[in-house]
Amino acid sequence: MTDSSMRAVGWARCFPVSGGVRAGRSWAREHMESLGWAEDSPETVDDVLLTVSELITNAHVHAHSSAQLVLTWDSQCLHVSVHDEDGSGVPAPRTPDTTSPGGRGLALVDAVSDHWHAHAQQHGKTITACFTPAVAS
Repeated sequence: MTDSSMRAVGWARCFPVSGGVRAGRSWAREHMESLGWAEDSPETVDDVLLTVSELITNAHVHAHSSAQLVLTWDSQCLHVSVHDEDGSGVPAPRTPDTTSPGGRGLALVDAVSDHWHAHAQQHGKTITACFTPAVAS
C-alpha cells in the first residue's frame, strides 16, 4: 500500500479465552489481506500470525484474561498490540528449559518482529510488536 495520503488505519477486537487464538489469527489475516500483504509480503504475514497466536495465548494462559488485539498500520509499520488484564507487571523473554513445552513465546516474538515492547497500564499490560513489510523486488 503506497498511498501516502493515508496516515493510519487500525482495527480492534477482543478475543475471549475460549477459541480466541484461532479467531485472532483469522481476524488478523483478513486485515493483512486488506492491506495487500498476503500477496506482497507472505513471510511477514506468517510472522504477524505467529505473534498474534503467541500474544493471545500468553494473555489467556498467564493472565487468565481475554485478549484485546489492536492492529495499527501507519504506512511504515504494522503495530500488533495485545492487552490483557493481568496487572502483575510486564513479561520478559526467558530461557526455556529443554523439558518444558512453554516459555518460548516472547523469544519467538523477538525473533520475528522488527522490534517489540511491553508496558504496564493501570489495568493490565500491553505488548506491542512492529512489522515492516518486505519491499517487493
